[in-house]
Amino acid sequence: MKKTFYSNGKLFIAGEYLVLDGADAFALPTRFGQSLVIEDGQNKEIEWKSYDHDKQVWFEETISFEEITANPAVKIENIKSTLIDILHEAYVLNPKFIDESNGFTIKTELSFPRNWGLGTSSTLINNIAQWADVNAFTLLNNSFGGSGYDIACAQNDTPVLYRVKDNFVEPVEFNPDFTEHIYFVYLNKKQNSKSAIYAYNNNKNHHLAESVAKNNKITYDILHAKTLKEFALAVQRHEIHLSNILEMQTVKEAVFPDFNGVIKSLGAWGGDFVMVVSKENPTEYFAKKGYETIFTYEQMILSN
Repeated sequence: MKKTFYSNGKLFIAGEYLVLDGADAFALPTRFGQSLVIEDGQNKEIEWKSYDHDKQVWFEETISFEEITANPAVKIENIKSTLIDILHEAYVLNPKFIDESNGFTIKTELSFPRNWGLGTSSTLINNIAQWADVNAFTLLNNSFGGSGYDIACAQNDTPVLYRVKDNFVEPVEFNPDFTEHIYFVYLNKKQNSKSAIYAYNNNKNHHLAESVAKNNKITYDILHAKTLKEFALAVQRHEIHLSNILEMQTVKEAVFPDFNGVIKSLGAWGGDFVMVVSKENPTEYFAKKGYETIFTYEQMILSN
């Protein structure tokens, strides 16, 4: 019996890092995502193939049910061990999806390059959670870790406000009349979110409650901006606020100081995509600097 699941990718617009300490996170699901197709198999094992956006196989493995149920400790973490860990935690939450089967043939397919950082792991975890009929937030927490905002995007086709406490998700309206001035540029490198979170946790100070409150005010202003100017100013304030907390230069200061507009890191600072707010189309500016992957808001963000 064939089953197909799909999850949306994500972009973290406001509240990064501080979301881990209870701040409001504002995120947008993307038009890009990942599918999971499951068919009956045999021999109490999974024949697994993962395809990239270009239809090329980037991971292929046979995994026995015994490996999933036992989840043997491994000295070196790799793609297979990470996948087994996720499947094992799903099994712990609901053993039936493994115990009542003879085997599976599974295919995953991304609609975006893996190095873009749009949610290769979160879309997989949400798809596995749907298949195993378990809570995706719990599965994330028990396996890969993270705030969970990406799971909220995977499950919703609208912008969301998210809080870690109780995995609170609120679909929100965000459709301002200036979206034609919002662009997303890939920085040609993927950032490791785990190491970024580790660095943040080591840099936190005793003004955390104040920082969270300030973040929530700025996030509200970003979400409810009526004009392009209001939006740009709120985005800029967000960058400065987080720059002070992380003790890091903003991406505009570090890489694009001569750009006439606002640039905001999205998610873990230092890689993946940035959001660009500009009155003029900035494609030529970024292309000249070697950043040729650029999307308009409409091309990137899912709208219903």
